[in-house]
Formats: sequence, C-alpha cells, structure tokens
Amino acid sequence: MTERNSCVLTFVSLALLGVMPARSQTAKEETLVGPDSHEIVPGPGDHLLGDWGGRRSQLEELGVVFDLQYISDSLWNIKSDKPERFAMWNRVRGTVDIDFGKLSRRDGLYFHATAVWQGGGNLGTYLGTIASPSGMSSANTFRLDSWWLEKRWGGDRIVARAGQFAEQDFYGAQHYAASFIIEPMGYALNNLFNTYESFDPPSTPAAEIRVVPVPHTYVKSMVAAGDPAPFSHNQTGLVPTFRGSPVSVSEVGFTPGKEASSVRAFDNVETRKGYSGLYQFGASYNPARFTSPANARSRSGNYLLYWMATQALWRIDHAEARGLDATLAYDWSPPHVNRNNTVLTAGLRFNEPLPVPIHNTMSFGYVRNSLSSQFGQAGTPGFKREHAFEFNALFQRGMVLLQPVIQYYENVGGRPGRAVVFGFRMKAEL
Repeated sequence: MTERNSCVLTFVSLALLGVMPARSQTAKEETLVGPDSHEIVPGPGDHLLGDWGGRRSQLEELGVVFDLQYISDSLWNIKSDKPERFAMWNRVRGTVDIDFGKLSRRDGLYFHATAVWQGGGNLGTYLGTIASPSGMSSANTFRLDSWWLEKRWGGDRIVARAGQFAEQDFYGAQHYAASFIIEPMGYALNNLFNTYESFDPPSTPAAEIRVVPVPHTYVKSMVAAGDPAPFSHNQTGLVPTFRGSPVSVSEVGFTPGKEASSVRAFDNVETRKGYSGLYQFGASYNPARFTSPANARSRSGNYLLYWMATQALWRIDHAEARGLDATLAYDWSPPHVNRNNTVLTAGLRFNEPLPVPIHNTMSFGYVRNSLSSQFGQAGTPGFKREHAFEFNALFQRGMVLLQPVIQYYENVGGRPGRAVVFGFRMKAEL
C-alpha cells in the first residue's frame, strides 16, 4: 500500500468514526448551508492549520476534501425591557466529502458527512423574540449532524441521495443566508418546524430525488422522519432514529442565467457573478394528527407553503459579482393549527461596496412574523406582528471573516416592546 493511499484510509476512517468531526461534494462545490457556508470557498492555503505538509492537497486530488471551521455569534441586547446581557454562541464544524469518481473510478458516486460541537448563550430565548438574533443558536450539543450517499446520472440531471440530513438545509433555506445573521434570513424560514420539518444539526433519516427536466428548471422531493423532539431522541446522531411521521417536502425552482444542475441551495462570491437568480415554490406536508386550540380536537395532517425569490439586480461589470442583489420570501400554514403561521422576509445586499483589498458586503434585512389569533388567551390583547430589521457588514481576508451587525425588533414576541441588539459574527477556517 502506498503512502498516499494509507493517508486517504487513515483520514476517512477518522471521519467516519466521528473522531474528526465531519460537511460538501468537492472543494469547488459548496454544500454547507446558512452561517456555515463559505463566502469564499477555501483553497489549501486558506486554512489556519495550513496544508498539513501537502497532505490536504494530495487528498483533494484523490477526491477527499476535509473542512474544519469555527464560527461564533457575539450579541448584546443594548436596549430592551430585560436587563442587558451578553450572549456568545459557538460552533465548531468539521466535514468530509468523498468523490468516488476520483478515489476509485466510481463516477457519479459521492459521500458526505459532517459533525458539530456547539454551545453558549441563546439571546433569542432570553429576549423572547420570534426571529432569533442568531441563525446558529439552538441547543448545546456534540453530535454527528448529517451524512449521505449520493448518486448522479446524466450530467447531474438526475440526483438521488439517502442517509441522514435536514430538510431545512435544502427546502425553505435562504439562498443568501451567509450574508445575514438573524435566523430567518441567515438560515431558513423560522416556522418550517410547523410540520416538524427536520433542521440542522439534529438531522433525521431522509431520502431525496432531484430532476432537471429542462434547462434552468429543477424539481426535487424529499421525505424525512418528522421527529418533534430530535435533540432528545437522538443525542449523538450516530444511530439513525425513526421517530414521528414521514414529512414530505417538494420544490420546483427556476434559475435564469444558470443551468439548473449547477444550482445548489447556497450562495458564495463565485456563484454571484453575472445576473444569476433563483425562484422557488415549495410545500411541506405531515400526515400526523395536529390539535387545533379553537376546539381542542385533533385533525389529520398539516402543511406549509413557501415562495422564495433571489435575484442579482445590478452589476458594475456584467461578468463579475460587484453590485446589488435582492431577496424576498413568504410562507403560510393554516392558522387554526399553527401559532406562527406566516413569515415574510426581504433583503438587499451590496457586494464589494468599499474599494478596499479585502472581500466585503453590506446587507439589509427585514423579517415579519405573524401569530395566529386562535392561539391567544381569552381576555388578553391580540398578538401583534413582530417586525425585525438587520444591517450588517461583512469583511473577509483569507481564512478569517468578521461580520458586525445591528438589529432592531418591534413588538417582541408578538407583544408591545422593543429591543436593539448589537454584536458581530466571527468565522475562521481551521
């Protein structure tokens, strides 16, 4: 056995055993979502730990790609009806992706796995906001997040995937998520769990099929275990746990300016070049029984519909990324069984607004959450719509990213009250 093959087997074994936490298809094909996605896809020289004496580059040539990153959100409520508090949420994520076409000449076959450690203070829970100030914060955990085997046919026109992964990573996920920090803009629409749609990091067993019937258009569908308490039912993620009813999600997308087979649910500087856009309509359905607060009787089935649009509006150079982008999303689910039944998000982003030698963006986002009046208590005022605004600036040089942010909330938690949150996100490629 050669030294090169020995190196491959050693690192792959570590990743599969969970010793090296492990998440994308190749170095050039991003699969990380939300805050974990890369603004600039890193090369061998863009890691704090370097190229491992050339081993990282050797592995990539063989189709084995490793990524390890640290991300933190440091946020303060500088103005609210609660005492001022500092909250820092931390995440370390490791990924491994294997292209078996390069490794063993099995063309069109891929493997992906990712593990995560995360923990810290959740400012959204403390303030009682519907839209969480951080798109990362959820529960303290150290676990295998997701893994899958993927097979592609016909130049990526047909793709099948099976394993353990999250529906919210790929359905209802914000295409420009890396440009925002607030949850509905920085990850996925925050009420997708109405149907128990699985999320990251407590992913559940799942399978997906994706078809590109004509250029610029794709259709995809996924089914996953709709576990109402995924963190407690599977604390390590190592053994797939089938809990709850099977939740099905389907989406059709149109991608002017790009071949549909090349479009993923993610966005980075390279994909922004030119006048790219993505228009999506999706639906999620859970056949389980849900209880209506109006009559305390259960009913069979619950669903959610969403519409999303992202588009490059203006470019200084038609072939480059510098310019203005816009995003808009809306979803709806039946108000008699879903408390947070409607979410609207909208945003603008300016790529490279400052003439400086480092990558930079400035982004403005708006989130409106509406709560169903059927969930209110008798004799109390009705819910108000929670409005949230965010402005952030992103700066990245090499392996380090800094993203200062300020957020303003009106009608916190659907009740009268305001809050101002200030802080920053920091990300480092290790």
